[in-house]
Amino acid sequence: MPTWSTDSVPQHERFDYWREVRARNLFGVSAELDREKHAAFRGEFSVQAVGGAALVEMHASSYRVRRSEDDIARAPSDSFCIYQQLGGTGWFDAGRGGEFITHAGSLATSYTDLPYATMPTTEEGFHLRLVKIPFGLCQPGAPRATDLMPRPLIAEPGIQALVTSYFQAFVEQAPYLTGAAADAAVQTLIQLALATRGAASLEDEPGRDAVRAGRFEMVRQFIDTNLHRASLTPAQAARALGISVRQLHLLFEPSDTSFSRHLLMRRLERARHLLARHPGHSVFDIMLACGIESSTVFYRGFRRTYGMNPSDYRRTLR
Repeated sequence: MPTWSTDSVPQHERFDYWREVRARNLFGVSAELDREKHAAFRGEFSVQAVGGAALVEMHASSYRVRRSEDDIARAPSDSFCIYQQLGGTGWFDAGRGGEFITHAGSLATSYTDLPYATMPTTEEGFHLRLVKIPFGLCQPGAPRATDLMPRPLIAEPGIQALVTSYFQAFVEQAPYLTGAAADAAVQTLIQLALATRGAASLEDEPGRDAVRAGRFEMVRQFIDTNLHRASLTPAQAARALGISVRQLHLLFEPSDTSFSRHLLMRRLERARHLLARHPGHSVFDIMLACGIESSTVFYRGFRRTYGMNPSDYRRTLR
């Protein structure tokens, strides 16, 4: 992922360079900072293409940002954005859309070519991630762009939980997404994010596909969080996600696997990681820590997956 930092610019020029070259020309915004704070300014960001979208992560000292009508006319973007606050809190003035505060981990959505102002409210400065999607990629029937004023996504059960879970999975898998898989992931993210605003249907085929993908990622994340629980069952996972056991099993059908096989594979992957990271821990203790209580199941599965037993794998690392 290409990364750029103000460390490559003389210290006394860093904010001026960031304001003119990065903020104004790259992000299309106006940036302001009191002169006495220029010397301490630092910023960095990375950009990665995923399908037709761009995944951006930025960490910078605090400053004031404004995207005015003049900025929009000078640097139109015509994109739908999904933002995630990674650290600290941020203040957002969405004009007629009102003001709101974003907290660490929270999401917000907007259309880029509407005026707004924003700034961090803590010393941590800007620490955020966003997915910028050309508005032309939105499915026919999407709302008018001018209706998509900045708005926070409220984390609660339902579609909001789906988009939060899928956004996390999208970011984690972005380095490996290419071709049709990348395009499908972007479309799913669009559909779920627009649905949180009541701007997309989840009843048509694209909507049902998006819900299925979002739920599948929720199941995967639930499994990864609970690998250590030897008693983990499909019924427990389904209950935690608010779906039936039958719906749970149907989520795995397109992936040509099952809940039980996926659970075992993730446990074996965790075990392999722990074998490498903790050479002083016994194989038996690692097996139990990964939620596997049967030595037969563990050794047979590890050998079938990695071509050797756990002890031999550990010896190859030495």
